[in-house]
Amino acid sequence: MRIPALPIPRGADAATIEATLFDDELNQFYFEKVARWCYRPAIKLWQDLLDRGLALGLGIPLSTLPQFEAWDPELLGELKALLGHENCEPVATEPYHAVSMLLDLPLFARGMERSATGLEELCGQRPRVADTTEMLMSSDIARTLARTGFDAGLVDGRPWIMEWRSAAHLYKERGGLPLLARHFDLSDDVGYRFSNQGWDDWPLTADRYADWIASTPGDLVTLAWDFETFGEHHNVDTGIFEFLDALPDELAKRGVRCLTPSGAVDAFGGGAHALPLSPFPATWAGQHGGLEFFLGNQAQQAVFRLMTAGYGMAKLTEDPDLIDLAYLLLQSDNLHWFQWVGREGSEADVSAYFTPGEWMWLGADRLLWEHQRVYINFIDAIS
Repeated sequence: MRIPALPIPRGADAATIEATLFDDELNQFYFEKVARWCYRPAIKLWQDLLDRGLALGLGIPLSTLPQFEAWDPELLGELKALLGHENCEPVATEPYHAVSMLLDLPLFARGMERSATGLEELCGQRPRVADTTEMLMSSDIARTLARTGFDAGLVDGRPWIMEWRSAAHLYKERGGLPLLARHFDLSDDVGYRFSNQGWDDWPLTADRYADWIASTPGDLVTLAWDFETFGEHHNVDTGIFEFLDALPDELAKRGVRCLTPSGAVDAFGGGAHALPLSPFPATWAGQHGGLEFFLGNQAQQAVFRLMTAGYGMAKLTEDPDLIDLAYLLLQSDNLHWFQWVGREGSEADVSAYFTPGEWMWLGADRLLWEHQRVYINFIDAIS
């Protein structure tokens, strides 16, 4: 978003409002930074890894594609080539990385259908498996995905979700949707802990990690990371690329077979175990993996209320362009950024990392005020 917030004339058209709400120069700066350190080298490496037996399901929010097209069409071509590999498949994600599933399930369903169609147009393969924003999953979200036509979904294998169950099996929600349970510990060993020199298992080597995977009891190990893990969250100096490059050979030595998400569903779907979910969503974000990561403080709750009001007012206009702008304002990052308010520790540090440094000169109180002002200005302009 564009911060400090700019006033929006009442009755302005959607194009004017969009230019006022969003900061394309800052977006392009961060896009090019991450492309340089992560997307370009990681895509090149993953092409080689897939040739050597690894498998990949790749979720791409549709809202990023216009940025690729505008700022690096060559890189978009490399991404399409990666998705065209026989060991890679697209995974449908919430198209705007929004929290639509928390306030409007029909909107969420339409968005996921839109994601599946858009990814099919991009790479010629329609996604069979769906992920959601920050892996938010609950009973109603799972049933919505099943009704939308997906063959499976993903859930974070947190202890409070799995209870006595192991994440190393395929599960099925009571509404019938098969679920791949992300192995929480093994995924976070790479996603969060890899470059932490205070971690007891640092430095993590490919042979030791392959041992852990091969010795895990059960049918399968589902690993899931942000793509930015490779080169952005853990920069090139940490050895993350060398670790990943060595992994296929170490897994092959131990007889570990790699599958795409839909391949895993096909292989183990006949023996899926029951996993009852509650209406309270799990997420892969945060230490506890619950909604408190997005709605745990008053600043986040205030912004969520403004999200809801802005979306509701846009719906009342019946203008599809204004509704789409309100949908864009539902992005989860607009809640994630302020998880650090009033807190210290590793979770607060992660959220502060995702808050643009260009905003920090405002100070916490002013930044919170300006953030809310973006929504208030939008609501006033369309009312």
